[in-house]
Amino acid sequence: MIKNNVKNILSELPRDVELEVATKKRDISQILEVIAAGVRIVGENYVQEAQSKFDVLGRKVKWHLIGHLQKNKAKTAVKIFDMIETLDSVELAAALDKECKKINKVMPVLIEVNSACESQKAGVLPENVKDLVAEILGFKNLNFMGLMTMGPSVDNPEDIRSFFKVTKDIFDRIKQTNADCKYLSMGMSDTYKVAYQEGANIVRVGTAIFGSR
Repeated sequence: MIKNNVKNILSELPRDVELEVATKKRDISQILEVIAAGVRIVGENYVQEAQSKFDVLGRKVKWHLIGHLQKNKAKTAVKIFDMIETLDSVELAAALDKECKKINKVMPVLIEVNSACESQKAGVLPENVKDLVAEILGFKNLNFMGLMTMGPSVDNPEDIRSFFKVTKDIFDRIKQTNADCKYLSMGMSDTYKVAYQEGANIVRVGTAIFGSR
């Protein structure tokens, strides 16, 4: 089932859109199945959970952090992850830069945009993204590479389209002056089709591949 689901999704995605499989609470055997089916990136929400899986799987796959990162987990995170998709403050940027410098690593990062301006959610408000980009560019051990958004929870996937449009508009404006702004990570199992229609080139899919937890 898992392999078929991966292959079906890969077959429908545009060629320039990368499938990132969200593997929170999924076991090693399931992750090995998606890797065997052609997946190159997995997304983990928690550093501790990612560590236990990384200890077994190592670099068989690229590891992206797609959950909120606390500054005190930066030291471990920079050793595991190939990209941090949820950078949302100068303070977190400084912590990541400090730990990356210790291990001589330049970490690709995406800024998480709170596209729906929800007070209970992490991410940078749309009007503050440009300023955070300017700050990140000052850190030698971080490489700003684009944006990520979760968007609000919706019953109808069409209801999230406007929030993806907001994020894509910010992405396009930043890209005009920053050649490294290459990745736009949007969409999950119920919204990934709308996401790639609106310009995402990374979609994060879990339940549509594994089924309900």
